[in-house]
This record gives sequence, structure tokens and C-alpha cells, in this order.
Amino acid sequence: MPYVFVGSMMSGPLLGENMMFGSFSSQLLAFAFGLPLAAITALFPLTRPMSVAAARALCGVPEASLAEGPPRSRAARGRTVAWFTLHLGFGGVISGMTLGLVPFATFQILLPVFVALGGSWLGLPEHLREPWVLALAPVTGTLFLVALAGCVAGAGALLARWAPLLLGPTPADRLADAERRAADLAVRNRLARELHDSVGHALSAVTLQASAARKLLDRDPEFVREALAAIEETTRRTVGELDTVLGVLREGGERGSTAPAPTLGGDLAGLLDRTRAGGLRVDADIGPEVLGTSGSGYSGYAEALPPMVSREGYRIVQEALSNALKHAGADTVVTLRVALDGSGLEIVAENPLPAAGPASTRPGGGHGLSGIADRARLLGGTAQAGPVTGPPDTAAPADGAAATTWRLHVRLPLQGPA
Repeated sequence: MPYVFVGSMMSGPLLGENMMFGSFSSQLLAFAFGLPLAAITALFPLTRPMSVAAARALCGVPEASLAEGPPRSRAARGRTVAWFTLHLGFGGVISGMTLGLVPFATFQILLPVFVALGGSWLGLPEHLREPWVLALAPVTGTLFLVALAGCVAGAGALLARWAPLLLGPTPADRLADAERRAADLAVRNRLARELHDSVGHALSAVTLQASAARKLLDRDPEFVREALAAIEETTRRTVGELDTVLGVLREGGERGSTAPAPTLGGDLAGLLDRTRAGGLRVDADIGPEVLGTSGSGYSGYAEALPPMVSREGYRIVQEALSNALKHAGADTVVTLRVALDGSGLEIVAENPLPAAGPASTRPGGGHGLSGIADRARLLGGTAQAGPVTGPPDTAAPADGAAATTWRLHVRLPLQGPA
């Protein structure tokens, strides 16, 4: 109606009419002026969200077939203009038909009643009192109402059919939605990896420490005291790491965390001590350049080790030790080598395969190796894990030979993909 009001102010002077709604031709001209005005206002960004809400509520269009937010391209704006103009055009026609046909049809349906009551007060002309007119008037009035209902249903069906075509997502919308989902999925996968590696390792170590302490409670009180101290230290440190992981969920991302993420240079030694306290024997060969000590012959490598590589390398070593604790048992000897050369960081972890299968399993596990592979891939590196035989450089067991060692080999470049 606002567009038609403005259009009537423009059409009236052109036709020499003083009334806002004069002749039928004046009304048509006002309608013709109103539609271009509607098309111009449809260029505003909020038109598409408003139109999408109207299509869902009034036309019953499924939510998945419509786009979200303002249009991002010229083609999307043009389609929004087309929808908005069609919607208001259909609405104007249906509104005019409703304003005109409903009173007229109602009068025709009730005309026999008015004539039966006298009808002189209505000033009805004589031809409306003819019997055939009185007989056909209710029928034509009903047909007018049925035709109006059919026009309303047809207009609604057309708009519902055109809504996905004109208000549906464009390739730019689909790309933006895919990027949004990919970003959300990346954050969720990152949280899952961090929780699995940090909290999972701590719980595995604490479980083994508590089990060993329970078995030696009466025979070796000193070992029990050390195990309880190790449990206390492990849980205290895990609470800090958990706060770091949950900081990603807080407003501001990692800025919301209160504890720094562990790294190879600052936290690897403590990780090895806590693992050994849990009963796992670790034969570690850690390059001094990784720990940042002097006399390594790799001057500047410790400073050149990117923080992301250092953090991810720590998590990979942590998961390797956790896997050995869970699947090989506390009496296993793990050989660990972490070295830095000119091409990147190399992590190799080996432990004998248990003769009677894994020492412990848990339902829902098995995500550690995939998490290691994800960490290496995101940094542009490689990760290989599996049973091997023979010397450390052997990649796989020979045909017919039984595998005796489980090896994890990870290489992380110092400069990952852009």
C-alpha cells in the first residue's frame, strides 16, 4: 500500500484527477509506478533476510532451500529484487481483488435476502429484482469467492515454487557456508585432539600409577608415596593443560586461557619424568638442540624451532608414550628419539609388541594415531605407524616374518604449508 499511495500521487496529476484513488486506469497507473519503487528499495541488504522470513512463514518453503543473510553478489541482489517485486506485485493484485470482490460477492449472495426484506431502503434498481437475477446472484457471488480463493492459492503456489530459485543460496553463499562449517569442524577436531592427547595421556598414566601403588601398598610404602606424588603432579599439570584447551572455547580464543601450551623445549623433560614415574621405562635420545641446550652443534636451531612445531611435537610425543602405556603395558621399554636437523623435526618412538595382545583396551578408543596424522598433515609433515621387524630403518616386516616392534615415525618441517 505505501508504494501504491506514492504511485497514486504521481498518476493523479497525469490523468487530471484530484482523488487519490480515482478511476480504474488511475489505479493501474499507480500500480505501475509502485512496482519500480519496490524494485529500487529491494536493493537494500536487509531485503533478502526479510523476504526469506516471509517465504518460510507464508509460503511454507523449507529452510534448507533458502539462503541466509544479505546477498553477496550482483546476481543474488538481482534475484532478490525479482522476488521482492513479484511478491509485492502479487500481493497488490490479490489485495485489490480482495477489497473489490469480497464485498461485491457478499452483496450478491445476500441479494435475495435484501429483496425479501423489502430492499426499498437500499434503493435497488428494478432489474435487480428480476427472478432470474435473484436466482443467479448467490451462484455468481459464490463463484467470485471461489475464484478469489483460487487466485490466492495459485499466487502462493507460484511464490513457493519461485522462492528457492530467487532466494536460494548462490555459489558464493554455498562457499561461505562451507568455509564456516570447515572452520567449525577444524576447531572441533583441534579440541578433540588436544583433549585426547593431554587428558587421555594423564588418565592413562594415573591409572597405571594407582594400580601399581595398590599392588605394592603393603610391601613398598616408599614406592606408593612416590606414585601418589606423581599422581598429584600429573593431575595438577593436566588441570592447567585442560584450561589451555578450554580457552579455545572462551571468548577471544586462546587469549582466554591462563596457562601456556606445553612445548618440547620447556616441558618434554617433565613429561618423560612423569611417564617413568608411572612405571613405563623410556630410553630417550633427545637432541640438545630440541631442549635448547648449548653445545649441540646446531646453533640457532632452538630459536628457529617454530612455536607451533614445538607444541605439536610435544603432543605427538605425549600420544606416543600414552599409546605405549595403554597397549603395551607398564613394563614396556620405549625407545624415543627426538632430533632436529636442517630439514625439520624427527620423532621416532618404538616399543616391543606384547606377546598376548594389548595390555589394555577401552571402548571408543583408537583416535590417537589419526590425531598424530592430522597434526603432521596440518604442518606439512608425514607420520607413519605400524609393526616392523629388524633394525630401526626397516619400514615393514618381511614376508612371512612376525612383527616384533611397533614404530611411530613422524617428520615435521620447520616451515609448514602457507
